Amino acid sequence: MLNSDKFERRNKRKAHIRKTVEGTPERPRLSVRRTLKHVYAQAIDDTKGATLAYASSLEAEGEKAKKKDSAKKVGALVAKRLLDQKIEKVVFDRNGNLYHGRVAAVAEGAREAGLKF
Repeated sequence: MLNSDKFERRNKRKAHIRKTVEGTPERPRLSVRRTLKHVYAQAIDDTKGATLAYASSLEAEGEKAKKKDSAKKVGALVAKRLLDQKIEKVVFDRNGNLYHGRVAAVAEGAREAGLKF
């Protein structure tokens, strides 16, 4: 099946990334999850296994917003929540997805809101 090959390639990229990317309390991992309709971002402290901040396009959506625009709002929203906790630096985890489109828009929104990667 063609779809299974696609998911296998993504899982292989994801495993390769997760070998090197690790979140700490001072510099959490900003993980991005992309579905067909929505984008989710969460900051994770891997030492405790705890989520420090969370945002999704479900809460950041406006009326008739384009997917890329709502992804940028998600990045800004999660950045604001992290900055409220006095966390300025993160490690970006694209979760096996290509750094393109909505995944890049989340990173761009977070950078514009004040996070450093």
